Amino acid sequence: MTKLLLSLHVLAALVAVGPVTVAASMFPATLRRALGDPADADARTALRTLHRICRVYAGVGVAVPLTGFFTADSLGVLGDAWLIASILLTTAAAGVLALLVLPAQERALTATAGPTTPPTPSNPGRLAMSTGVFNLLWATVTVLMIVRPGSTTGA
Repeated sequence: MTKLLLSLHVLAALVAVGPVTVAASMFPATLRRALGDPADADARTALRTLHRICRVYAGVGVAVPLTGFFTADSLGVLGDAWLIASILLTTAAAGVLALLVLPAQERALTATAGPTTPPTPSNPGRLAMSTGVFNLLWATVTVLMIVRPGSTTGA
């Protein structure tokens, strides 16, 4: 059962977190293009698509910690320091995504709604920074999941 749970956990992470990471990383550059040329309908369409990917897969991403808890329970590592650190970092990553990245993307979509839309402040640099923090948190969790310092499971 542990192998099945671990497989589901890894698959959920790949399928859910991967697309969010890539789409969120592409968003700031596309935003710069859209802000540079307000008549660029392709850039606005790409922004909407990237934001939709981030929003939908963020919802699917709930499966990652859910399957992770069941996997950790079956491995008997729920109290291990590396897992607790991973849980805290995962929570931080979810917070950055929900409170910084997705709302900034929403504001950017409003700012680039069309050539006649009055400009609203949109900062691609700040969004890129928030996205970088999100990505760094997930990379750290990934390393902790692989290295598992102090783990005695041998798996």
